[in-house]
Amino acid sequence: MAKKIEARGALDIAKRALQTCGQIFRYAIALGYVQHNPAAAIKPSDVLKSRRKENYPRVEPNELPELLRKMAVYDGSPHTRAALQLIALTFVRTSELIHATWDEFDLDAAEWRIPAERMKARVLHIVPLSRQAVANLRDLHPVTGEGKFLFPSVRSTVRPMSDNTLNAALRRLGYTTNDMTAHGFRSMASTLLNEQGCWNRDAIERQLAHGERDEVRAAYNYAEYLPERRRMMQAWADYIDGLRAGANVIPIKRVG
Repeated sequence: MAKKIEARGALDIAKRALQTCGQIFRYAIALGYVQHNPAAAIKPSDVLKSRRKENYPRVEPNELPELLRKMAVYDGSPHTRAALQLIALTFVRTSELIHATWDEFDLDAAEWRIPAERMKARVLHIVPLSRQAVANLRDLHPVTGEGKFLFPSVRSTVRPMSDNTLNAALRRLGYTTNDMTAHGFRSMASTLLNEQGCWNRDAIERQLAHGERDEVRAAYNYAEYLPERRRMMQAWADYIDGLRAGANVIPIKRVG
């Protein structure tokens, strides 16, 4: 079955089909209908093609300060400017950002909890919010806080902004599709945080919400490395603040 789905080009659905088979057999074992789960011995990577990873365009690290300064004075809609600031601070996926709703945020606790159904790996994701991110959101609340979405469409407040809004804003700032995309902030943060050597690589991966191969482990470890991730996100925000200001920025340091 999974191979037939794969043949249609639906690689993600094929993988989920295999996972569903495993869930069905685990349920059957629990009820005593069967004693063995044949799907447990099959890894998707053993029988299905791997999706080719895409490299999203991004500016070079030495070009990041200029980009941050341009974003700070973006003269389009205020909530588009706020979205650009927040994606740089949190480096979440574009879809996770633009569909964000106010009820996902606890600004007093400086925390954003993205529900599992909105995540690529279908696991609750916690985004610690830096002081800068919280300030950004408090400034945004009087603008869009009466509605559901942080970043509503300009045509209707009951829908989020378009998937292409942030990339269109980057084009307006002078960056082509080959220069920078909104998704490029993820690879930028991953590269710089890893290069600094200050943080546990697994903490960085967890903050990027990269898929956990073991679904059970993923479900129980959505908060893994959270104290370190809180420190890391504040250090990241301080770092890009320094880049924007044009200071002689030293490598990201652990805080606390």
